[in-house]
Amino acid sequence: MKDAPYDVAERSSRFAVRVVKLSNALPRSVVGASVARQVLRSGTGVGANIEGAQGSHSREDFTRRMNIARSEASEALYRLRLIKETELVSAERIEPLIAEADELVPILITIVKRSQAKSE
Repeated sequence: MKDAPYDVAERSSRFAVRVVKLSNALPRSVVGASVARQVLRSGTGVGANIEGAQGSHSREDFTRRMNIARSEASEALYRLRLIKETELVSAERIEPLIAEADELVPILITIVKRSQAKSE
């Protein structure tokens, strides 16, 4: 099913690459390592679930996977804001990632809503 706009898969992939690089830049402390694992899991989970959704065999599965991607994007946004507020990296480095996550969340919400509407 190709209901999602093409660019959301590409954007989520680029987002994941940036999250991986950010994770490597976080401090090698107990807190840094913990936050790195968490943001890495949610930040890369967005694209993984979008890819899975695009290979779905039913609209229900597509919607479910896109909703998981939306949830992962929201969680990544939370973690990125936490990184900024705790100053684990510079605001200059983290703000573009926060902005991207802040754009991905509503895109995914719209995709889920439209997919649910088509199912009804």
